[in-house]
Amino acid sequence: MESPIYLDYNATTPTAPEVVDAMAEAMRAGYANPASQHDPGRTARRVVESARERIIELLGGETGGRLPDRLIFTSGGTEANNLAMFGLAQMAETQHAGPHQLVLSPVEHPSIARAADALACRNWRIDELEVDADGVVPPKSLEELIGPETRLVTTMLGNNETGVLQPVERLASLARSHGAVFHTDAVQAVGKIDVHFGQLGASSLALAAHKFHGPLGIGALLVRGDTPLAPQLFGGFQQAGLRPGTESVPLVVGMRTALELWDRERNERLAHLTSLRERFEQQICGAVPYVKVVAVEANRLPHTSNIAFCGLDRQALFLALDTAQVACSTGSACASGSSEPSSVLVAMGCSDEVVRGSLRFSFGAPTTPLEVDEAARRISLACNNLERQKHR
Repeated sequence: MESPIYLDYNATTPTAPEVVDAMAEAMRAGYANPASQHDPGRTARRVVESARERIIELLGGETGGRLPDRLIFTSGGTEANNLAMFGLAQMAETQHAGPHQLVLSPVEHPSIARAADALACRNWRIDELEVDADGVVPPKSLEELIGPETRLVTTMLGNNETGVLQPVERLASLARSHGAVFHTDAVQAVGKIDVHFGQLGASSLALAAHKFHGPLGIGALLVRGDTPLAPQLFGGFQQAGLRPGTESVPLVVGMRTALELWDRERNERLAHLTSLRERFEQQICGAVPYVKVVAVEANRLPHTSNIAFCGLDRQALFLALDTAQVACSTGSACASGSSEPSSVLVAMGCSDEVVRGSLRFSFGAPTTPLEVDEAARRISLACNNLERQKHR
């Protein structure tokens, strides 16, 4: 039996040992409910608020001043994106008489795209930006769509399928100049590249700890201090009522620890992940003549590689690689049960054979060059086997 090789870090990452240790210590401490008013509760509250402030700092947010930025803990990236979409939209509905326009890219994660569908049912006009052949939104596309009815613009920072980075800073500036709020889904970018909330200029930013070797079950929405947000859950007064519910001290500690690890190791991790991606793509392209690296010329996240095996069926190749103990993905993990073609690749104008043959490979801090070499060998072998079956 061959040893498993995990190349699906975009779906989730293993929790770093240092994070496990920090969370175990928090669990052993037996923290009380952070919302309780007694001394044990206040002790737990101090741990949560210290972590909240530290995470804001690490993300380039403002923790001081008259209107400091706010970090709202959620259950993950999907909830963070939904809180932004519906919370910002509801405030727009309150502040402005209709009609309301939402502008978004056609390459968004399902947690954004499906939220847009729900807003359409509330009589929001939904307009999609253009993307070029690499999946990048030209700022001119937003300039042509934005107008006095535009209330919300959203474009992800780094694409979960292709790794392509968007010009969020320019897009957010355009949105602000027209009085619209701008949300960015940075779930795949935080902990992989430098993300500075203040410099991006977004109104809100979503992240999830399990994408950067933190724990599953916790994400966050970072919101500018001057951006109003309506709650989407109701109950207690936790997190200023914007996301009620008892905060998990161990999960909060885990997120903080994972982000601090990234901060300490950012240069080494960035170089490591970029080297792995380039090594992998060179080996695959050298071994399999009919492959195409999607958006190879674009500015991409360092850990993501989308490769089209033209002429092969992606599901058949995926199953063959699963049998060969190479874990990868046919697209977004949130849509992995779907047989529909990738909406991201379709929006990019990719050919049918690219769409039908593409697989996503993604790397993490524990991935080694030897694993990349062995994965390339197994992938080449699987492709050869499928080619032979086609011609029988």
